Amino acid sequence: MRDDWRTTHSGVHFCGQATLRKMALSAQQIPRWLNSIKLSSFMTALQLRKGFQRPGKALLCGIFAHPRVSSEDCFLQWGFRTYRTSSTWNSSQSTNSSRREINCAQSTLLPSVNELPQKTQKMPGLDPELSLEGLDDVPPLSPLQPISDEEAVQIIAGPPLPPSSVTLRDYVDHSETLRKLVLLGVDLSKIEKHPDAANLLLRLDFEKDIKQMLLFLKDLGIEDTQLGPFLTKNYAIFSEDLENLKTRVAYLQSKNFSKADIAQMVRNAPFLLSFSVERLDNRLGFFQKELELSVKKTRDLVIRLPRLLTGSLEPVKENLKVFQLELGFQQNEIQHMITKIPKMLTANKRKLTETFDYVHNVMLVPHHLMVRFPQVFNTRLFKVKERHLFLAYLGRAQYDPTKPNYISLDKLVSVPDGIFCEGMAKASVQDFEKFLKTL
Repeated sequence: MRDDWRTTHSGVHFCGQATLRKMALSAQQIPRWLNSIKLSSFMTALQLRKGFQRPGKALLCGIFAHPRVSSEDCFLQWGFRTYRTSSTWNSSQSTNSSRREINCAQSTLLPSVNELPQKTQKMPGLDPELSLEGLDDVPPLSPLQPISDEEAVQIIAGPPLPPSSVTLRDYVDHSETLRKLVLLGVDLSKIEKHPDAANLLLRLDFEKDIKQMLLFLKDLGIEDTQLGPFLTKNYAIFSEDLENLKTRVAYLQSKNFSKADIAQMVRNAPFLLSFSVERLDNRLGFFQKELELSVKKTRDLVIRLPRLLTGSLEPVKENLKVFQLELGFQQNEIQHMITKIPKMLTANKRKLTETFDYVHNVMLVPHHLMVRFPQVFNTRLFKVKERHLFLAYLGRAQYDPTKPNYISLDKLVSVPDGIFCEGMAKASVQDFEKFLKTL
């Protein structure tokens, strides 16, 4: 009887050791088993993490996570309770020890993954929709986060920016500034001829660098249809400080230039506002002194030809000497002609001398008549020759106002062919055209 007890006790002891070994192996397999479960979405994993943090929260079917107790400790405690129960039962049932040993070993084994119910792979109580409560816990995306090949091929990249080009057309699709300038009517084909200008426009931001400048020009009096041609000629205005531009406008206003006058000057001379106040003041003083003009006449002169304030003074100085020394005009005569035809100050020297030589020496027009009608210096010479020769052919080339059949120099060069033929030559346009073919 004692030997039987030893046998039975030994069997019980063997059963306990086998149970512990199998429980240890099963405990080592638990992390692998848990990691094998694939969660369907990121939010499912997030709620699983929250479930571990809440005491008494059901994680899997039949398993409860107690506060601050890991899953491995939970399974070990379960196995120890099974061992104690089986040991007591074997002590009281010694006659069936071998069969009980097998049952004891099987009762202490953890279920395998394949034996788990299907519902253990689905988290109970988890909403498949995105939970607003979990938005705060979503980690921020990192630009260095690796992506899969499938995600990489879905990235759509724009065409690369040309490293260098001879035309701005290649950059229009990449630059919002260039696109909006084109819509305003800016001719990029003319600007791209200047490499510095092209580089300037590509560095500009429309909202920060261009928008305020456009508003300033519109307030100045530049119409929408005039912005394109203006900016095509003076693209460098974008490099100017806006406050400096306002200072120059204020200077012109202090010289009694009206807002309409300034707008007209800026339209006709786009570079006007690119010059400093000192230069503008020096130019006004030069013309007033050299031509001996009053303040009002000086102001009227530059309003009609604002390029006098922006262009070079060398042609002006040279033409003044030509009028006085070569053509023989007096200072007051020069002053009178200049105030009527300001372009005479910047006209080509050769053109001036050839026109004067033909009108004075061939047509026999004296100085004082050319002073009264200086438009002849602003007309193409071949037009003057054609009409004079036709009048001479008809015997009507009379330019002396004291004699009959007087022909005014002003009308000779300004009226169209129809009026010239009918009113002055007393002939038809067809006759005039036939005559021109004989020349």
